Amino acid sequence: MFRYLKGDKVIWMVALLLTVVSILAVYSGISTLGKDAEGSFGVLRRHMVMLLGGWAIMLVVHRIDYRYFSKFSQLLIWVTVGLLAVTLLYGANINNADRWLKIPGLGISFQTSDLAKVVLLVYLARMLTLRQSEFGDWKRTFWPIVLPIAFVCGLIFPANFSTSAMLGLVCFLMLLVSGYPWKFLLTIIGGVGLLLTMVVAIGEYGPEKVLPRYDTWKNRILNKVEGDAEGNYQADLAKYAIYSGGLIPKGPGTGSSRNFMPHPYSDMIYAFIIEEYGLIFGGLLLIFVYLIFYFRAVRTALTCPSRFGQLMVFGLSSIIVIQALINMSVSVSLFPTTGQPLPLISLGGTSTLFTCLSIAMIISVTRGKGEVDEDQFIEEQPITEVQHAQ
Repeated sequence: MFRYLKGDKVIWMVALLLTVVSILAVYSGISTLGKDAEGSFGVLRRHMVMLLGGWAIMLVVHRIDYRYFSKFSQLLIWVTVGLLAVTLLYGANINNADRWLKIPGLGISFQTSDLAKVVLLVYLARMLTLRQSEFGDWKRTFWPIVLPIAFVCGLIFPANFSTSAMLGLVCFLMLLVSGYPWKFLLTIIGGVGLLLTMVVAIGEYGPEKVLPRYDTWKNRILNKVEGDAEGNYQADLAKYAIYSGGLIPKGPGTGSSRNFMPHPYSDMIYAFIIEEYGLIFGGLLLIFVYLIFYFRAVRTALTCPSRFGQLMVFGLSSIIVIQALINMSVSVSLFPTTGQPLPLISLGGTSTLFTCLSIAMIISVTRGKGEVDEDQFIEEQPITEVQHAQ
């Protein structure tokens, strides 16, 4: 099998393991959907199609020289901004949030923020590489880098606060590890603080239609801080599932929380996995698998001779792992409810495809430098040993 799979074999095995866990957990968790029009087998069939589509993307994309992604991001960043704007104005409302665009003729919904996460991080890696020698210039390195981040995160924010905040955090981490000047970083922190203050003021005293989900965000945070039992019922049910799971695996299909816990196949799938597979083989092992993936990705970034490759791998792997940790933290009541899926495990549509795309792009970097001169793809010089040490 590995003759056809190039790049880091450990990352491939992590992706395969997460796919298997996804099939088992989703199949067990969706049994309560049998009375729906689609039926549990219909939901499973759709999930399997997305997983197979994701693997097809990985098999194709991981063979592409990763330096081509730099060029693609130039065009896609504008396409992404346009799609986010259309979603904000005309998006389909699903689960009380306008985050989706319906694809005509296919009958599926497309969450544009999933595309935005990948495109923005790749574009940011390109810009930080191109402008690395001009980091002290406001005109050349502050606005061309910060404005795309602000536009993309700002368009995601009204309908999906958690994704906007998570993407902004990863972008900030990329700026930090790239050696971006502290005067710019402190300016960004101050600007974000000012914007959040304005959001609270608008949410409290402005028209409701400006920030229709403000009350939802506020209630989730207050319920978590104040420990409101009624407001935290999803988290309480997740804790019950974790408690009933114990340490020793009971086996797939044995979880009873699927009968009463909301979304045991998506938002709360981590708690459901612990119920069926125990804390050791379900909870801790799953965390360990994500950390292995992150370790291999970061090691790839550290050994990559291209600054663009380094930053792209760091950004894409960070957002996958941070999203996984957020989902797990919600299930164990360490974080307010966010609706973030568990990457490559939760029942999902296009989110699965874009997670697979991100993994494929990471693997493409692990394949090596490529056969074409670096300067034909991006105007950068390979990192010297002295720069790498710095």
